[in-house]
Amino acid sequence: MRRILMILLAVGLSTIGMTAQKSAMEVVNAMSPGWNLGNTFEASSGQGALFNNKAGLNAETSWQGTKTTPELIEFVKAQGFRSVRIPCAWVLGHISDATQYTIDKDWMARVREVVDYCIKADLYVVLNDHWDGGWLEEHIADTDQAKVAKNKEVLKAVWTQIAEAFKDYDQRLIFAGLNEPNTEDSPKATTIDNLLAYEQVFIDAVRAVGGKNNDRVLVVQGPSTNIDKTVKYASRFFQLNDPAKNLLAIEVHYYNPWQFWGMEKDESWGKVFYYWGKNNHLSGSQHNATWGEEDTMREQMMAMKTNFVDKGMPVVIGEFGANWRNLSALKSENQAKHDASIRFHYYELHRLCKELGGMVPMTWDINYTNQGGVKGVMTLIDRKNLKIYCKPAMEGIIEAYGKSSGVSRVKIANPESKGVYNLRGQQMADDLSASLPSGIYIYQNEKLTIK
Repeated sequence: MRRILMILLAVGLSTIGMTAQKSAMEVVNAMSPGWNLGNTFEASSGQGALFNNKAGLNAETSWQGTKTTPELIEFVKAQGFRSVRIPCAWVLGHISDATQYTIDKDWMARVREVVDYCIKADLYVVLNDHWDGGWLEEHIADTDQAKVAKNKEVLKAVWTQIAEAFKDYDQRLIFAGLNEPNTEDSPKATTIDNLLAYEQVFIDAVRAVGGKNNDRVLVVQGPSTNIDKTVKYASRFFQLNDPAKNLLAIEVHYYNPWQFWGMEKDESWGKVFYYWGKNNHLSGSQHNATWGEEDTMREQMMAMKTNFVDKGMPVVIGEFGANWRNLSALKSENQAKHDASIRFHYYELHRLCKELGGMVPMTWDINYTNQGGVKGVMTLIDRKNLKIYCKPAMEGIIEAYGKSSGVSRVKIANPESKGVYNLRGQQMADDLSASLPSGIYIYQNEKLTIK
C-alpha cells in the first residue's frame, strides 16, 4: 500500500547563495548538528600498502556495503543534519605516481562527486586526510629530520592537489588537515612542535593554491584530538600563521567514558557501563557508570569553550558516539534503561554544544546494522534502506537541535509547474496520480513523503 504523508510546512523554492565571507565561528555555528560518513572513503579494500593505487574505487564499499548516493545525503539532510564529515584516505591505495605523490584522478573525481551531493543539498562538508594507513598519523613524534622532511613534502603535495581540485567551492566546504594525530600518552614538547609544524604545512599548502581557498575554513587537530591534551597546549594553536583572518577551527573528538562508548566485555579491572546519566542508573546493577557522566561532559565542553571559543577559535567535535547494545540475553539488565542512556548521551552533548555556542558535534556512523549483542554498534543510519537504525540516539539529537524539513533550499527548474519534484528539483510527475517510488518529494509548495 502506498501512503502519502503531507507535511504542512511551506518551503522556499530558490537556492540561497553564500556571498559575504563568514568567519570560522559563523561557519561552525551554522554546521550543527553534523554527521560522519564513517570509514567509507578511508577504507583500503584489503590493500594495506602505502603510496600505491591498489585500493581503487571499490574501497568505498570494502568496509561497509553501501555506495553513497544523492538519496542518502538527502535522507541525512531530512533528519536535521546541517553538515557531513567525509573521512578520506589518499596515500593509502590512491596514489598513481609514488614519486610525485599524485592522487588517482578517478578517486579524486569520486570524492568530488560525493562532496557535490552534499553541496547540492546545501550541507556543509568537512573533508580531511583521515588515518590514511597511518603514514603521518602514527609518526607525529618521529624526530629523524629526513623522515620529517619527507612527511612535510607528502603532506604539502596531498593538500595542494585537494585544494586545486576544490578551489572553486565556497565556504560550505571545509578542509581538516589530519584526523587523530597520535602524540602518545604524554606528548613531549618536540612532539607538539612537530604537530604544529605539520599543521602549518597544511595551512600554507591550501592558501597557496588561491581561488576560494583564501576564504576557506581550515581545521587543525589537537594532540590525539584529546580534549585534556589540547587544552594543555591551547596557546600554541593561536601561534599558527594563517594569512586569512579568523578562518581557523580546532578539532577534538569526544568518546568518553570508554567503558560506556566502546568497551565490549567486562574485564578484571572494571565493568562495561550499560547505563549513563545519573537518572538512568539501574538499581543493583554492576553496570552503572561510575565516572565520566554528564558533569564530566560539561567540564570538557567548558574547557574547550574557555580556551578556544571564547578566544575566537571555534571547535569541531569531529567524532562522537557510543555503542548501542542489545541486552535481551541478560535477564538482570534493562534494555529500556540502556536505550535511555544512549538517548541522553547524544542529547546532552548536542545540548551543551548548542548552549555554549561555537562548537559543532559530528556523530560517528559506521553503517553496520548488527548490534552483536552486548558488544553494541555505533550505527545511526541504515544506509541501504534509508532508515534510522539507532532510534534512541537520533531522538536525543532531534530533542537538542530539532528536525529540518530537508527541502528549504531546493531549486525548482520550472517554478511555474505544479508537478511533483524530488529534492534535487527535478520534476518526477505531473501530479500524485503517478506511480512514484518511496521517497521525499515536493508537491504544491509542500513536502510529502511517499512510503
